[in-house]
Amino acid sequence: MLKKLAQFSLDRSTLVLLLLICGCAFRGQTPALEAYFDNSGREDAPSGGVRMVPVSTPGGAYRVWTKRTGNNDSIKVLLLHGGPGATHEYLEAFDSFFPGAAIEYYYYDQLGSFYSDQPDNPDLWELDRFVEEVEQVRRALGLDRDNFYLYGHSCGGLLAIEYALRYQQNLKGLIISNMMASCPAYDQYAKTVLAEQIDPAALSEIRALEAAEDYGNPRYMELLIPHHYERHFVRMPHEEWPEPITRTFRHLNPAIYITMQGPSELGISGKLENWDRTDRLGEIKVPTLVIGARYDTMDPAHMKWMARQFPRGRFLYCPNGSHCAIYDDQQFYMQGLIEFLRDVDAQD
Repeated sequence: MLKKLAQFSLDRSTLVLLLLICGCAFRGQTPALEAYFDNSGREDAPSGGVRMVPVSTPGGAYRVWTKRTGNNDSIKVLLLHGGPGATHEYLEAFDSFFPGAAIEYYYYDQLGSFYSDQPDNPDLWELDRFVEEVEQVRRALGLDRDNFYLYGHSCGGLLAIEYALRYQQNLKGLIISNMMASCPAYDQYAKTVLAEQIDPAALSEIRALEAAEDYGNPRYMELLIPHHYERHFVRMPHEEWPEPITRTFRHLNPAIYITMQGPSELGISGKLENWDRTDRLGEIKVPTLVIGARYDTMDPAHMKWMARQFPRGRFLYCPNGSHCAIYDDQQFYMQGLIEFLRDVDAQD
């Protein structure tokens, strides 16, 4: 059996899972991870883990999409996607790692994102309202301080910080991935560091398009993809980007993105323009992992500094990764994240 398995290229977590199942089968025992995949008694079992969670807002009642995978009484991770206005889809890489580590996890499209209700109401695109939405989702899913880990990537990390500042009593652990604690600092980094790495002629053309507010011009993305996205968003040729990323781009809600982030990819100008929590990170007492990467759109030095501000913080630096180190430094990223979850669980 081992000889046959060795003929295949498998990631470590998948190999461990197969060995556990095969070993238990040879001994005539129930596989050790059978309980992880046992959905009996679960309300969401008929729909494959999917639940439409009702949320109340100042603009009315809506529903948001969630999907659970697995069972683990002590480690349950709610995943907050970025954008803002993106989807859970680009986080689907977790499917290749979390089941093998027996981690229960939840995908979730925030209100306005593709799989959730999409009200045409700009007043709903406010950070405080999104925080309250996350809290309603937490309660609906039955997550609590004995098992609840909140993961936020990019702008989802910003939302995770805000949630922790208001509701950390509900958290067992916090993960902030590829997000700085200050939008003004990010804006400065984008304009003085990232932009300066772009070919001067290309940058001049990009700035001219931005000055004319001609963001819909196909030339804008033609310039940004090779000069910015392939260097700092995901370090792969655009035609080789993982399908979940391209699907997310197709499903992005520009109304939310532009309202909160602004239209430029080299800075920020929306409602989040002045967001800054650098002076409040010390208030978050739960174990916190900050993940940054060498080629990130976010300043890795700032994220390393962030980790030191949390009383129980640690930093995971991905030496080969970009903003989507979840793909371009995947093994290192996932191993470090899973180790953090297990460490916190063991200390509890």
